[in-house]
Amino acid sequence: MFKLIRILLLIILLIGVAFYSKLQSLESTSWTRPLHVSIYPINGDSSAVVGEYIAALTKGDFAEIGVFLHDEHKHYDDIVLSTVDIELQNIVTDLPPVPPSKQTTLKVMLWSLQMRWWSYQHAVPSEKAHVNIYVIYHQPKEGVKLAHSLGLQKGLIGVVNGYSSADYMKQNNIVIAHELLHTVGASDKYDAFTGQPVFPAGYAKPDQKFQQTKAEIMAGKIPIDISTSEMPYSLRSCVVGKLTAREIGWIKN
Repeated sequence: MFKLIRILLLIILLIGVAFYSKLQSLESTSWTRPLHVSIYPINGDSSAVVGEYIAALTKGDFAEIGVFLHDEHKHYDDIVLSTVDIELQNIVTDLPPVPPSKQTTLKVMLWSLQMRWWSYQHAVPSEKAHVNIYVIYHQPKEGVKLAHSLGLQKGLIGVVNGYSSADYMKQNNIVIAHELLHTVGASDKYDAFTGQPVFPAGYAKPDQKFQQTKAEIMAGKIPIDISTSEMPYSLRSCVVGKLTAREIGWIKN
């Protein structure tokens, strides 16, 4: 009997979360007003060096993300006034829940709920659709790759792993913009196994094939040939392609 009650309570909780997530999704992709985005720095190494770096961050360090999204949005809606409103929030001292290594449906679902509860505990309360991006900073180490960043549409949450160096700030902002667009419905435009941009959706100018000078933001790389690509230097070398624009509601038909 007690087990049945627990199952029923879990089902009610999941239905409530699903309904709330749907409302958030609809509001976040209406684009009738700027989407509020909060960025929370986290010291991923618990080191003094990273601590000093994130303590010196300012809102201006992330301004190019808002400029990029606004400029790209105008390609699809020339009367848009503002796309996103980005705020730098206080440093978060706790690390978010780690995604499951074996991603079964149940494990991913439970982790998603944990992630949303963790974000609820650490984010600034808001009654509006509000994307919360947690940027975990690490010291650059040769030969050591960062963990994969992610963006959750259900919950409007992004977790970005970045480097605590001014040399990597523009690269960090590319990843933040990529994960931010995930939270509002954009899908990846690269092959999960090779990491190469998928043709044509992952190409900034599909009609030019391998004569590319920019990266589709959800592909994250500029294709050089069928098996080679390179990282863009900054968001100035990125675009929001038509499929991505349609996924996030910039194109309505």
